[in-house]
Amino acid sequence: MPLESAPPAAPEPAAAADRRPRLLVVDDEPMNIKVLVDLLGGQYRLTVAKSGHQALGRLAAGPEPDLILLDVMMPGMDGHELCRVLKETPRYAHIPIIFVTALGETEDETRGFELGAVDYLAKPISPPVAQARVRTHLQLREARRVLEDYNRKLEAEVRQRTDELMARTREVVQAQDVTIRALASLAETRDNETGNHIKRTQHYVRLLAEALADHPRFADTLDAETIELLFKSAPLHDIGKVGIPDAILLKPGKLTHEEMTIMKTHAELGREALLAAAEGSDPADVGFLRYACEIAGGHHEKWDGSGYPAGLEGDAIPLSARLMAVADVYDALISRRVYKPPFTHEDAISQIRGGRGSHFDPDVVDALLARETEVMAIAARYADDA
Repeated sequence: MPLESAPPAAPEPAAAADRRPRLLVVDDEPMNIKVLVDLLGGQYRLTVAKSGHQALGRLAAGPEPDLILLDVMMPGMDGHELCRVLKETPRYAHIPIIFVTALGETEDETRGFELGAVDYLAKPISPPVAQARVRTHLQLREARRVLEDYNRKLEAEVRQRTDELMARTREVVQAQDVTIRALASLAETRDNETGNHIKRTQHYVRLLAEALADHPRFADTLDAETIELLFKSAPLHDIGKVGIPDAILLKPGKLTHEEMTIMKTHAELGREALLAAAEGSDPADVGFLRYACEIAGGHHEKWDGSGYPAGLEGDAIPLSARLMAVADVYDALISRRVYKPPFTHEDAISQIRGGRGSHFDPDVVDALLARETEVMAIAARYADDA
């Protein structure tokens, strides 16, 4: 059984300036003790014990030795048993032990190493060998101490840096949220579409992204962090409408060809405005704006290349924009507008299905169809006021 931890020894008087390493010599033969004391006493501070139990008393009284020289063959508690007890006691387990023995059998040495000894000295003791091995193991112990101190300092620094990084991350997230709310509110003040349209499309985008997260085409892209950024960025999809004249933006009837041409510029206006907002900023602070730029500029592109503003086709359209395209069109169809009544969910789904592979990425449409129940729940939860 391991020893119970003894209370720390009282500190030595301040006048003691001897900083030589401490050795505990344990041997039941006075002559053997004298040999080691004569050999090592000038270089090290020595404490001696004539039995295993006396050694435990010396250790409990302190101060702690830097190394133990331990005879194997002793009456009562022999060296092997004392070594086992020390290695099972956390307070002493780290102290290196060198066995001093006349035993020469390989199995005796093996047993000692298995118990945790670091080395053997054979009797009769060779002074150069003994001095070299004691010096080497003390140097190793000191190296371990230095490494442990360094690791403790490094761990403390890592904890501090981690705390600072987490605090910085929270600040960045708060800045993102404030930026999005401010920009989205700006768009709402000029658009006849409601804030609930923004909430619904935001949740549709996250739902579609989560549905595609395990898809072979998208698994490498749609991790949890990216999905969260898409969710945050989605409300800015129509931010470019702040640059459209009121006469066109708020017109109750159908737009003319010329007016529609101007209206279509909102996609590029939104992308450019968000790019300008991100310019010169720390990427860590505005990384979410990359997705906002993609969504604002690309959510009217079509899978077959017939969309605007750039006529992008297929995978050349950013995934974020392809997700928003389905979300935006579905919500526009089920919503009441001054120029049209709302479609039923079934009719809207039929329209979306009809655009599969022409207007929309087929896999994104399939994700919508696979999550119809959840789509309807989002629409109901954030329904416009009657």
